[in-house]
Amino acid sequence: MAKVGVILSGCGVYDGSEIHEAVITLLALDRAGAEVVMMAPDVELAVVNHLTGEPVEGATRSVLEESARIARGNITDIKKIKAADLDALMIPGGFGAAKNLCDFAFTGPDCEVNPEVARLVKEIVAARKPLAAVCIAPALVARVLGKEQLPHQLTIGTDKDVAAALTAMGATHVACPVEELVIDKENKIISSPAYMLAGRISEAATGIEKTVAALLEMI
Repeated sequence: MAKVGVILSGCGVYDGSEIHEAVITLLALDRAGAEVVMMAPDVELAVVNHLTGEPVEGATRSVLEESARIARGNITDIKKIKAADLDALMIPGGFGAAKNLCDFAFTGPDCEVNPEVARLVKEIVAARKPLAAVCIAPALVARVLGKEQLPHQLTIGTDKDVAAALTAMGATHVACPVEELVIDKENKIISSPAYMLAGRISEAATGIEKTVAALLEMI
């Protein structure tokens, strides 16, 4: 049975993991018979009211505790996970990937990635184990691998500004429709736009399900 790590970044599209993307990922992995290891960094997030879309001034929550909502409590602090524990790794999107796993949402190409997230991504790639990222999550992958000066291909869909930011970080961006994916066979990296382009949950699901299938085929 393949053991696949899934990095969560909170609970909710505006300040954490995009819940549809996370659940579709978990469902596709489970249906394929994979063992899922859910994890998140133990850091604080700034809270957004998901009814209004506005920040809640002065409010913070734990990324790990919020991610546990999606994981039904079955989640581990990412610092306890090593590449040796996994056969593959996947990162759903949501603004949490760009706010809590890294600060791309605020600083763009100059972003810094959470040290534990960066460590695990580096370990997975160095071990030649497959890595998948969807929606905005490829931005943190671009930053980690760009700093390592490792040529790699990624997609966030068709947004020219975000694509330019990935290019600035060292990635080769490949435009991609919502229901498709980009596979970097050399580095075993897979990416798909999901809600960077999706207007419907079914569109996001098609791309994510294809991504999960490609990830498992690479193990």
